[in-house]
Amino acid sequence: MSLRKNDRVKILSGNNKGKEGKILKIFRAKNRVIVEGVNIIKRHTKPSQKNPQGGISQREAPIHLSNVMLIDPKAGEPSRLGMKVITDDSGKKKRMRYAKKSGEIIIS
Repeated sequence: MSLRKNDRVKILSGNNKGKEGKILKIFRAKNRVIVEGVNIIKRHTKPSQKNPQGGISQREAPIHLSNVMLIDPKAGEPSRLGMKVITDDSGKKKRMRYAKKSGEIIIS
């Protein structure tokens, strides 16, 4: 899984198709992500000490990883991800993510 927290993604399928948002949380074991402002569900909560009023609250629900795609920072369109091994000035090798559409390295 090459997506990370705070990556900007676009929703490819489902009720929220076409929406864009930032990844808030990743569930690697279940291959799901929570995207900001997407897949909003309503949760009925009983009154408690923490929330004495109770009522209906809204929050984001997880989406399967296959339904989101990273937005290329240069082109602003969805792009697949790849990995490049880059050698820096001191001779250290690093694995970096890059957008296959534009070839731009993604720094996160």
